[in-house]
Amino acid sequence: MQIKLSGFGKRYNYEWIFRNLDYSFLPNTAYAILGHNGSGKSTLLNMISGYVSPSEGTISHTYAQKTLSLEELYQHLSFTAPYLELIEEYTLTETVQFHARFRAMRTTSTTDLIDRLYLTKAKDKFVKDFSSGMKQRLKLGLAIYTDAPLLLLDEPTTNLDQEGINWYLEHVSQNRKDRLVIVSSNVAHEYSFCDEEINITDYHYQSPKIKSL
Repeated sequence: MQIKLSGFGKRYNYEWIFRNLDYSFLPNTAYAILGHNGSGKSTLLNMISGYVSPSEGTISHTYAQKTLSLEELYQHLSFTAPYLELIEEYTLTETVQFHARFRAMRTTSTTDLIDRLYLTKAKDKFVKDFSSGMKQRLKLGLAIYTDAPLLLLDEPTTNLDQEGINWYLEHVSQNRKDRLVIVSSNVAHEYSFCDEEINITDYHYQSPKIKSL
C-alpha cells in the first residue's frame, strides 16, 4: 500500500486544523504521526482511512499497482482506536469468530488468535465483563492480525499496563511485513518501532497577521 497526500488540509467551521500537507507514505514502512493532544493526529488518521473527508487537497491509495476508490479501501485496511466500540454482548470467542466472518486473518483459527492475545482463560467471558485493558488488547489483536496491507493505530496503548504494552510492541513488530503501518501517538513507546515521524504541528495553519495603520 502506498498513500499520497497533496495539499491536504482540514478545518472545522472557520478553524483550520492543518493545511498544505504534502506527504507520501511508502509500502513496508512504519510511520508515526506526532503532536500534542488536540493537534489533529486522530483527524489525519481518520482522513487517511477515508472516514473523514479533507477540506482541501487530495489523497490517493495505491495497492498492487491499482488506485483504490474509497469504496474499495475498507477491504485493504485495518484500523483501531480507543473510542471504537466492541459488541459487548458477545463472548471473546464469538467476537473473534464474528470478525473473521468478514475479514481474512493472519492466524490459523479462533483459538490461535485468542492464544496470541494471552486471553485463553477468558474465551467464554462476555466482552462487557472485560477490563479496559483487556478490551484494548482485543481491539489491537483484531487489528494487527487482520490480513490487510494498511494498518492504522490510534493511541494504541491507551488503558494498557506494562505487560500489555510489551505485548503490543512484540506483536505489532512481528506483523509489520508486507504492510504500511501508521501510528498516531504522543507517547514514545507506542511508536518506537517506526521508521519515520511526522509532526502534525508543522502543518498547523497560522492566520496572516493584519498590520495596523
